[in-house]
Amino acid sequence: MKVLIADDDKNLRRVLTNELCEEGFDVDDVESGIQAIDLLEKEEYDVLVLDLNMPGLGGMNVLRKMKALEWSTEVIVLTGHSTVSTAVEAMKLGAYDYLTKPFKMVELKAIIEKAYEKKVLVSENLGLKTQIKRQSQIQRIITKNPKMLEILDHVKTVAVSDFPVLIYGGSGVGKELIARAIHDASRRAEGPFIPINCGAIPENMLESELFGHEKGSFTGAYARKLGLLEIAHRGTLFLDEIGEMNLSLQGKLLRVIETGTFFRVGGTKEIVVDVKILSATNKDIKSELDKGGFRSDLYYRISTLTLNIPPLRERKEDIPLLVERTIQTNAGFKNKKFSKEALKVLSEYPWPGNVRELQNVVHRTLLLSKNDVIEPRDLPADLTEGPGVSGRRLEDVERETILKVLKEVGGQKGKAAEILGVDPKTLYRKLLSYGVGE
Repeated sequence: MKVLIADDDKNLRRVLTNELCEEGFDVDDVESGIQAIDLLEKEEYDVLVLDLNMPGLGGMNVLRKMKALEWSTEVIVLTGHSTVSTAVEAMKLGAYDYLTKPFKMVELKAIIEKAYEKKVLVSENLGLKTQIKRQSQIQRIITKNPKMLEILDHVKTVAVSDFPVLIYGGSGVGKELIARAIHDASRRAEGPFIPINCGAIPENMLESELFGHEKGSFTGAYARKLGLLEIAHRGTLFLDEIGEMNLSLQGKLLRVIETGTFFRVGGTKEIVVDVKILSATNKDIKSELDKGGFRSDLYYRISTLTLNIPPLRERKEDIPLLVERTIQTNAGFKNKKFSKEALKVLSEYPWPGNVRELQNVVHRTLLLSKNDVIEPRDLPADLTEGPGVSGRRLEDVERETILKVLKEVGGQKGKAAEILGVDPKTLYRKLLSYGVGE
């Protein structure tokens, strides 16, 4: 536990520092509010013991500054004036508790320990909030496909160890669901599960998102920010589309995997974390190794264990199950169902956007259809037009589908990617290969 004492009484600071150090705390002390702010900007403290009545920048102003910057350090205020109004004002500004001088050392120790427990809980809840926000959109894995059932067995095996896992599969195939299943089956299940799409965040921002940054480390860095690696402490960090990460960041990630340590952007203090790394990609990373687009040392680290998720077109027996699940998770559609003929059409379509595209099509059809029984005529035209899609080249069907959707949305690539259920970067690459796009 790191404790900072800010008090202009030199003798009191010395006594408190000695007593708390004997308890095993890591303690620093300063004599003014300005010095306290300076240290808090450079170091991460768990608890600040703050005298309210210091010359210069007083304790109340320190609290206001900390509240404005949303620092996570818990504060215990010390005051020689036992007034309710002072204590209430300090608590409104975010102080955890207060003590009136003189006080007993045992009282201060007890409050510091409780404040530290609160800080740990707040830090853990920050990660859990991110998890819960996504859980409402995540469906439990349902399958009858032999390959998928085998993968679910492998999930239990790879979850036992803390070795990194690399998940292969096309966009929308369910890589995050598999990653979450690994997390839930591991000893880290009570910790945070933090996903990040490396391909959806600009390169100049991804480093700050992962590692955090210190105040002033770049233009716009007005306060210290914790990175997702810190938020995922004692849990799991899921790096989706890791193949999009640049070489410089790959080297820093490799250091985290090998040593469990890193530095925030602009920081000089080494941060220690306990995180399980799960990665996913729809790229052939081995081919990227030959081109120099991916570090071989990182690849061999993250691919200690690998899982290959088959595309939806290879597990057509799951399509009726996924359709039914989509209906049941939308309360307003529970009286609707798809006819055998409509399910046959869905089963014959190659689904370039995989499960995500299927769910979007089903949801759109349920919204637009006025009938309780969905027939082939109710399905989007691109699923039913022309000769049976099963007799055509997959690449041709995919190209026609993408271009048709793009036309329907007036060339808005982001909207087209959303409807198709694919990553925008994947769509852009496809369009460039068709000679479409900038």
